Amino acid sequence: MRPVNTQQNRQTTAPAHRHLSPRWALASLALSTLLASLGASVAAVALPTLAQALDASFQQVQWVVLAYLLAITTLIVSVGRLGDLMGRRKLLLAGIVLFTLASAVCGLAPSLWWLITGRALQGLGAAIMMTLTLALVGETVAQEKTGSAMGLLATLSAVGTALGPSFGGMLIGGFGWQALFLVNLPLGLLTLGLAWYSLPVRQVPPKTEGKRFDVTGTLLLAITLAAYALAMTSGRGSFSGLNVALLLIALLSGGLFIRAQSRAVSPLIPLVVFRDRLLVSGLATSALVATVMMATLLVGPFYLSIALGLPAALVGLVLAAGPAVAALAGVPAGRLADRFGVIPMRLAGLATMALGCLMLSLVPPALGIFGYIMAIVVTTLGYAFFQTANNTAVMADVAAQSRGVIAGLLNLSRNLGFFTGACVLGAVFATAVATNDISRAGAEAVTKGLHTTFAVALAMVALALGIAWKCRVPEPLPEPRDNPGQA
Repeated sequence: MRPVNTQQNRQTTAPAHRHLSPRWALASLALSTLLASLGASVAAVALPTLAQALDASFQQVQWVVLAYLLAITTLIVSVGRLGDLMGRRKLLLAGIVLFTLASAVCGLAPSLWWLITGRALQGLGAAIMMTLTLALVGETVAQEKTGSAMGLLATLSAVGTALGPSFGGMLIGGFGWQALFLVNLPLGLLTLGLAWYSLPVRQVPPKTEGKRFDVTGTLLLAITLAAYALAMTSGRGSFSGLNVALLLIALLSGGLFIRAQSRAVSPLIPLVVFRDRLLVSGLATSALVATVMMATLLVGPFYLSIALGLPAALVGLVLAAGPAVAALAGVPAGRLADRFGVIPMRLAGLATMALGCLMLSLVPPALGIFGYIMAIVVTTLGYAFFQTANNTAVMADVAAQSRGVIAGLLNLSRNLGFFTGACVLGAVFATAVATNDISRAGAEAVTKGLHTTFAVALAMVALALGIAWKCRVPEPLPEPRDNPGQA
């Protein structure tokens, strides 16, 4: 079970000094979140330009996006654990430096493979920033304001996602594709300076002193996650023998990882944490919700362009409605979680998402843009409420020496949900449309695909709601063991 964040834990991590107010510290965490999110979304718009400029095929240039996402997914838990052991402030600063230098490598890359290498390094820096910003909230913000802080981070993440395509298009049009990455140099230096001067310097908790980083566990987990992510994204919509082989590799290495963790003196992920119902339910619901949200990104463009007959420019504007709602709702969702409690707000968010999915599973084309936007607004509003409350609930009672790895697991659950949604709900949509060439599908077939996909999504949200309801009252947690790896 997760170690309790006792008063003793708080005292052992008391800051040695503060340079600036907690607001500036929170601002540095928010900027780190924005940079990592922007790095994921800004490159997608450049793929056609990159294919032409670097004389590469689409299958080759898509690795510019995939390398970034794979680096985040495979290493996000490991960097959280490393932050717990060596100090989160120190590792976050290193992550910002790595992200900034890798951006320079990308911007100056003479070939596609240099660019892909730079993007993988960028992804490692982003994994550090995404994980440790969540973990550091507990050290920079008063406990009664944790929800508001989590809401701010969620807002900046949504802003980065929404801003990426339009910002990237503007940079490409004005300065060329290199500007997509070189713009991170001043932004990275600003974030680094703010984090350096504002984040409190804290001593490494005594319980982590002398513990070693689990290299074997890190390698096995990386292989497991990389194989799973590739299985979910390879094949361009078809599930072939390669996908099956990758899934088998993921299962085998996953089993070896669990065995290694049960025997490790200082495991990467102490298996005892999975006895905590609130943590497990938070991770499971996060993965299910992310799976559903990926469907909005996959299915929405086809419905808008084919069923509603919208031009590409208007499709882009409509698709921006979801991230815009998430950005606007993040901070209010955090304040509501602080006021009414994270468990009620988590249930309310899932219930709202269920209503949105029901609307999407029934919306007729006759309602046009209005009907689709209303359904997306409701779905995304529920997602914003859920994500903020869930992140706060999971991180609330985590001991100082475990915040990094738990934050890594929370981010990992969301990323795995996105990969799974791309594969599973993408397959549901393709099956419902019943054509091999989606560009030639009729409006009626695409509408049927939308309705079927979100009927399945509604079932997933209902499952998440059932899990959250069953685990709404956390079990009393025992005092942490000295050696959690020997469960």
